Amino acid sequence: MANPADRLPQNTAGRYYVDSTCIDCDLCREIAPAIFVRHDETGFSIVQRQPRTADEISAADEALESCPVEAIGNDGDAT
Repeated sequence: MANPADRLPQNTAGRYYVDSTCIDCDLCREIAPAIFVRHDETGFSIVQRQPRTADEISAADEALESCPVEAIGNDGDAT
């Protein structure tokens, strides 16, 4: 389970985030490319923007559930 205390500061503010356990496997970027991007300086995936539509939320949730190291979190904060 992703740890909010290890949330990468490069994530955009909001409920979805990637923490420092990311292994840069690219799976989240394949599943939800509008939401997740690679941050080249850190070598991790990050949330570039929060999902806005039901389809984007579904894709973000699929990425969260599929992450092999559970580095994606959803803290439920809608901000």
